[in-house]
Amino acid sequence: QVQLQESGPGLVKPSETLVLTCTDSGGSITTTYYYWNWIRLSPGKGLEWIGFISASGTTYFSPTLKSRTSIVRDTSKAQVTLQLTSVTPEDTAMYYCARGRIGTFEDWGQGTQVTVSS
Repeated sequence: QVQLQESGPGLVKPSETLVLTCTDSGGSITTTYYYWNWIRLSPGKGLEWIGFISASGTTYFSPTLKSRTSIVRDTSKAQVTLQLTSVTPEDTAMYYCARGRIGTFEDWGQGTQVTVSS
């Protein structure tokens, strides 16, 4: 049973801000030991970890994406939202939300494809 569901625009133009949402329907959005990660997969770069947000709201990002990335959590909606600014075609990828204890990715969403193109 998939408990994480990503959603987003599908197509984004270069220089725009990408906003993706992960809805956690498993009732674990307030679980204190969970971290919600964003990860992407592209043919050119393979699997790339983007960042996470903890149950307490602490965030940590990949150094290569840190300047363009933010992650927020809305417990009332059981959602975790990724924002990636100033996108380029290199940001084209399948984006995944993954939940788990620190350093692990126990549960994954099905992913959402993002294409950056004018």
